[in-house]
Amino acid sequence: MMNGASFHTVRELTVRRAGIITKPDDPESTACAERLGTWLAGRHIETVLDSITADLDLLLVLGGDGTMLHIAEKAALHAIPVVGINLGYLGFLTEFTAQEAENTLASLLAGPVTIENRQMLQTRLLADGASSGKRFALNDIVINKRAPDRLLNLATKANDNIITTYKADGLIFSSPTGSTAYNLSAGGPLVHPGLSAILVTPICPFMLGSRPIILPADRILTTGFDSRSSSDTAKIIVDGRHTWDMHQGDILEVRAAEFPLQLVTSPSRDYFSILRTKLHWGFQGNPCRE
Repeated sequence: MMNGASFHTVRELTVRRAGIITKPDDPESTACAERLGTWLAGRHIETVLDSITADLDLLLVLGGDGTMLHIAEKAALHAIPVVGINLGYLGFLTEFTAQEAENTLASLLAGPVTIENRQMLQTRLLADGASSGKRFALNDIVINKRAPDRLLNLATKANDNIITTYKADGLIFSSPTGSTAYNLSAGGPLVHPGLSAILVTPICPFMLGSRPIILPADRILTTGFDSRSSSDTAKIIVDGRHTWDMHQGDILEVRAAEFPLQLVTSPSRDYFSILRTKLHWGFQGNPCRE
């Protein structure tokens, strides 16, 4: 990882104050939060609902991957370990079930836990010589067109080396964790989250030779927006949220963040079993046997 941490770390957690994040307007998530709050209180652990502060020792996310993406930036900035309880559909990031929640917490409090340090992306928009300030993404940063009848011209570099000018509906900068999200839908590759890399995937390119590319995580990527009209704009979407508008001459910068999201993982599941389950890959018997 960019901060020098290994992908897997095993350590004891001392939990005195835990945050519980619920999926908005979701009765199942609310009921689960009440149940877990009572369980934690019985073990003298204070809980905070739907708030993230630096003094939290643990964060429980009750929802789907979208709920996890909503809190990833703050959790990573404060270096708070996160447990994802899946009440959603896919659950690539929230791998524990609601039925496993109490047993998961009991194991976490009783002994060492395995944490995956998931690479984050850092981005900023440079416009008229000024910086927008930094934002961070766990999955992806996307440049997307506004006008349905126009392609975007996106001149993209890795450090000072020109990659190409993409003529496309947009461009996805993805972390390895985000390779199973929009990147996958756009024809990009699956990349194991233990790798340090940045994926660049064009959206519906009007270029026969255009292909996704995987770059080392130490590269600084920049993309310039070149438009025929000064009134044209593109949208910058950070982990699913419209964050900025990009105008002619603006530069978007993307790099690996210096800190990861600390994701508590299940000892009974691995990356490939999650892929098989979520992507409905067929598997029968021992793949090493003929």
